[in-house]
Amino acid sequence: MMQEMPTFANAEEVDFVIVGSGAAGGVLAMELSRAGFDVVVMEQGPFVQQAAFDHDDFAQFVDLKYWGGSQGENVQTFRATEDVEAQPVGFPAAIYGQLVGGSSVFFAANYWRFHEIDFNERSVLGPIAGTTFEDWPISYTELEPYYTRVDWEIGVSGAPGPFDPPRSRPYPLPPMPVKSSGVLFERGARAMGWNPEPAPVAILSKTYNGRAGCTHCGYCWGMGCEVGAKSSSLSAAIPNALATGKCEVRAESTVMRVDTDDQNRVTQIVYLDRDGVEHAQKAKAVIISANGAETTRLLLLSENVRHPNGLSNGSGMVGKNLMFNGAPICNAVFEHPLNEFKSIQATRRLIDFYDTDPKRGFYGGGGLDARFFPSSPILAAAGFIPGGMSPDTPSWGQGFKDNLEHDYVRTMTIMGHTTSLPLESNNITLDPEAKDQWGRPAIRVTYQDHADDLAAMQFMIDRAKELFDAAGALKIWAPDIVPQTVGAHLLGTCRMGNNPATSVVDKFHRSHEVSNLFICDGSSLVTSGRGQPTMTIQALAFRAAEHIADFARKGEI
Repeated sequence: MMQEMPTFANAEEVDFVIVGSGAAGGVLAMELSRAGFDVVVMEQGPFVQQAAFDHDDFAQFVDLKYWGGSQGENVQTFRATEDVEAQPVGFPAAIYGQLVGGSSVFFAANYWRFHEIDFNERSVLGPIAGTTFEDWPISYTELEPYYTRVDWEIGVSGAPGPFDPPRSRPYPLPPMPVKSSGVLFERGARAMGWNPEPAPVAILSKTYNGRAGCTHCGYCWGMGCEVGAKSSSLSAAIPNALATGKCEVRAESTVMRVDTDDQNRVTQIVYLDRDGVEHAQKAKAVIISANGAETTRLLLLSENVRHPNGLSNGSGMVGKNLMFNGAPICNAVFEHPLNEFKSIQATRRLIDFYDTDPKRGFYGGGGLDARFFPSSPILAAAGFIPGGMSPDTPSWGQGFKDNLEHDYVRTMTIMGHTTSLPLESNNITLDPEAKDQWGRPAIRVTYQDHADDLAAMQFMIDRAKELFDAAGALKIWAPDIVPQTVGAHLLGTCRMGNNPATSVVDKFHRSHEVSNLFICDGSSLVTSGRGQPTMTIQALAFRAAEHIADFARKGEI
């Protein structure tokens, strides 16, 4: 049953309105309500109870049930560069969950910490022409205690490996059991002289904090967890926020704009309920945690006389520097059945190539992990994942069925997780023509991978092929590396920094321009890390909540 929660009146000036209930919004709601503040969380999607999640991959991946739907609810357009007209897309170019818990409900739950180098890479490597490559205003050392809070309060299973950054506490839970793919991955990696290790995941390997351990159903990626073993915001943060009696989650409420007064202070958010009726919720402060695309849209829609280019956009940086991360894949078929459709996606990873090596001739690094795409034969047969079936598979008939029957249970994937360089030309803007069901301008995605990003992806796939060959694969294939047109990691569009001319928020996530407005989600990131940003987003949220609560107690908001 849904926990009881308070209902705040729209005219009541609550302490905080948080827009978005995903990885960052859930943590912020939990921490600020625990600190005694009245919090209203605005979420445009429904509040789905975890027991209601099913394994209907057609509904989720084809009908986009919780990803905004395919019938006008999440209209988007895409273009590679700003000199061409953006075109409508059937599948979202910017992917994010639209329900309480956001995208954390559907992620594969890989929880990699950033390393020390991620925060000062610009100083170490120098500038990169044509990019806005910068250091972060904080260090790994500053963020480490909050990474540890994510481990222990959200719930992460794992074991430290040889290249892990320093940690102040061990993992709270042992690694998940190794799958066939993990065994083969280890075999091939060790034959190459590399260092495979257990993959850290935000999935409970055993009962923890009153939540059930994983049942190994095989539907982690892209699906909600009906037992709550996946440490999504819905399972690990929102219930704790509601338990305080200080937090209301207002689902199916679409925020249209944030209003400011003559003193340049946020006074309220204006939103539509499920029936399209407009309301306004007053607040002493607003925190936007709607993801790198929706946060940008809301700020741009909140333009006024004082902020003619969008709220907190005096620098012109709102929406700029969009980073997707690279996610290339390589597949292989082995002699014996692996049955990879069972259990979680990844149980082993490799981060030997995490750092940029100038000898490679390009910027970029990252990791590899062993997993399985896609998770059901329906999606494999439909070609949902590029390269999901071997190139020698007939397109139809008995040969197609024979290949599917034989290869599906013998196939595994190695996925690369790589850096993306920040470019002003990669951005989120408002489409001048297309609109969604509420009349909002559609999110317009402009994105073209930097040449170094493509080179980093190819480098990782080349290593994956070597690993597969060393592990004894019978067939190895990978889709061509091409510029990305879809991204689930929506990073950098409201970056943090000390200089208001080149960033949107300060190192505490406070808007440089509006003192009681905060922005904390993937948009805050300065660089992309190595393909697994969610743990860093949550660590930043724990840190932001601590500072925001302190500001409020001191009367500084």
